[in-house]
Amino acid sequence: MKQKKVNAFYRPPSLLFRQLGSALLMGYLTGWRSFPGWLLRHGFSSMPVANGARGMGCIGYPGHPVWEVTGACNLRCIHCHATSGQAAADELSTDEGKKLIDQLAAESEFRTLIYTGGEPLVRPDIFELLRHSQKAGLANIIATNGTLIDEEMAFKLKDHGVVCNAISFDAANPSIHDMVRNKAGSFDLAMRAVVATKKAGILLQINTTAMEYNMPYLPELIDFADSSGAGILLMYQLVAVGRGEKIEKATLKKTANKYLSELISLKQKTAKTIIEPVAGPQYWPFLLEKGGIRGGLPLKLAGQVFHGCSAGRGFVYVKANGDVWPCPFVEVSGGNIRGKSFHDIYTGSTLFNDLRRREEKLKGLCGECPYKTVCGGCRGRAHAYSGDPLAEDPRCFIRERSRPAEKGLGKTIKTCSSEHPDIEAAYRDTRRRPATNPGRMRALPDEQ
Repeated sequence: MKQKKVNAFYRPPSLLFRQLGSALLMGYLTGWRSFPGWLLRHGFSSMPVANGARGMGCIGYPGHPVWEVTGACNLRCIHCHATSGQAAADELSTDEGKKLIDQLAAESEFRTLIYTGGEPLVRPDIFELLRHSQKAGLANIIATNGTLIDEEMAFKLKDHGVVCNAISFDAANPSIHDMVRNKAGSFDLAMRAVVATKKAGILLQINTTAMEYNMPYLPELIDFADSSGAGILLMYQLVAVGRGEKIEKATLKKTANKYLSELISLKQKTAKTIIEPVAGPQYWPFLLEKGGIRGGLPLKLAGQVFHGCSAGRGFVYVKANGDVWPCPFVEVSGGNIRGKSFHDIYTGSTLFNDLRRREEKLKGLCGECPYKTVCGGCRGRAHAYSGDPLAEDPRCFIRERSRPAEKGLGKTIKTCSSEHPDIEAAYRDTRRRPATNPGRMRALPDEQ
């Protein structure tokens, strides 16, 4: 297979202007002092990662296909949306994976491919697949727990077209991270991956999942991302899917959701890395309201670069068995690539088309909200609690009906030892209980 060149990030030029426009608007609204320094340090290396994006949203917008290459994993994280552990018998074969890659590369808006799992690096043919997507003209990104990346592995990844290692950390405190990851020493191994990634000249991204267990430690984690030299920090929110369903009480309620937006905005002001929320689209209208932008032409212009939830609107998640989901948190399939082409599923399924037209299709408060374009609510959270990916986001703090007032942030973990009954129980629970069926409806708890 002849190697195809990756489409240049500056073609068409309007793409680059929208990317810069989104960063400039975010920087203005947060007072980001280090933006010029970030451009000098990470601007060039981040271009392949953001290539194809037309603004900011959950993991960029649009153009981010994610492939869960395997359900196999060497860890058993308590919040894993994929309930990873063992590889399933029906995972795509090497040849099927290559066909998928070719179909993704044929979509003009896709310029990157994110490999995730499970732990993608435990898949035996991972380097064969990486080479294939590299030759197909896609920039490769690895979403990893980091435990398998040493210096030799990092340089091998770079040789196979990997432009970014997205390494997960649940806290800057090793004991908390190890407890959430269900493996002692996982923090130290992830730190080895950080050092190796930087030495290999690969952009470092840090992913974390905000939940009530680690809320007190998020400011320290943001500082840790800065000191580690990360170019990007993705701040996920726990969504009650996969193993996350078992620790639903640790999902962020409205007060905590608002606090997280306030924290990101405050820390972004002095951060050396760019912080982007995932499954927290209320951050974008929060910033706009903070800057006095609530409607009219300014809001319309902001809608050109802020896009909130990207589920089904450029963001697409291919499961290990070939099912095509709008997002890892929206457990609904638009079809399977073994039965239909990716293009037919992505462009022709009712699920994806409804999400692309969310301004017309959203229900409840999200359907009435003036921020449908810049936010749209978390579609994964909506589906987790209602069974409908177009329902209102039950954890929105921007607009809300009369509901019981929140009682606070719930139980938060202050240290990580045998003194934490919540996190210890979650640790034991994930080792003995099977996951529930994906997509089943859950009642919204009384405490919002």
